[in-house]
Amino acid sequence: MRILLTANASYDPPRGGATRSNLVWLRHLASAGHECRTVCGGSQSRRVPALREQILEWRPDWVLVSSEDLGHALLREAHHSAPGRVVYLAHTPQFYPFGPASWNPDPHAAELVARSAGIVAIGRHMVDYIERALGRRATVIHPPIYGAGPFASYGNFERGWIAMINPCAVKGIDIFLETAERLPEYEFGVVPGWGTTAADRRALERLPNVRVLPNVRDIDEVLARTRVLLNPALWYEGFGLIVMEAMLRGIPVVASDSGGLEEAKRGTGYTIPVKLIERYEAVFDEHALPQPVLPENDVAPWVAALRELLTSRSAYERESAASRLAAERFVSGLDAGEMERFLLSLEPGATAGVERATIESLSPERRALLLERLRKRR
Repeated sequence: MRILLTANASYDPPRGGATRSNLVWLRHLASAGHECRTVCGGSQSRRVPALREQILEWRPDWVLVSSEDLGHALLREAHHSAPGRVVYLAHTPQFYPFGPASWNPDPHAAELVARSAGIVAIGRHMVDYIERALGRRATVIHPPIYGAGPFASYGNFERGWIAMINPCAVKGIDIFLETAERLPEYEFGVVPGWGTTAADRRALERLPNVRVLPNVRDIDEVLARTRVLLNPALWYEGFGLIVMEAMLRGIPVVASDSGGLEEAKRGTGYTIPVKLIERYEAVFDEHALPQPVLPENDVAPWVAALRELLTSRSAYERESAASRLAAERFVSGLDAGEMERFLLSLEPGATAGVERATIESLSPERRALLLERLRKRR
């Protein structure tokens, strides 16, 4: 197969879970013998013509449109130039053209998503969200982003940062700042991300017990020195890749119950209910992201959770062990070949109105074709 991926994101270096997930899928597809290309980065005035040119000249079998396409221009062009061959990768609900969390609702773009040959969601929570908002069943394919293991064990009751990744308004930086202020005896560390503004940096740098850490290509460089991960997200989360990455390494995670974060926690402890962001102002920051109207949230449960983990060795070690076990069970069930089988099972030009076909549900002819293609790839 020829597979073309497009997104409004920079892939060199990759930033954010959606970008990293897409690259992992492409690498697995390429390793299976499929030809893969990306159209991403740069300005929209260049991306859209580049996407059109690649579709017309290269004639991909499938065009994967990632949800990181806030204006939905790439989605429109993909459907225009490759009708019947578009698969929507539903990572970030704020970027969908539909649903209550959408920053830019667009009925026409929503219809295009519904008409896609396939919709891939990164968790079951998002499948339910998409079905409620769009009336279309998506397919869960968890990106095999975590590696094969074995995973290092970094859980350390005695030392390390209380860490947060991508501190910004929607990720709950206000909760993080107030928590750090109330716990001056502990060291906090943050890794700025795509949402971190200059104002966020100044607020973080004002606290003497908060250290702003450099961006790293390998997340283990941060996790190896992390005692507890804090994830107080206030927007609607699709999943929680960093939550799973920390748990795999035995690091307790204190997280909000926002959307897919609870799914990522896999029933472990220290999930704190929060009031989520419900609306945004028509004011945009330096990253062109809308300014949220932040709800009031009590920081006391966050402080109490951290105090328990940081002062009780038994509580810390119990949560560390439970987190690692839950994460290992989850990751051991992931299948790197799932995206390949999904794409091979799709029919160009068809709109699947139900969850993806399994091999058993295909017609004998389609099943034979799929198995023959898989044998050739091997």
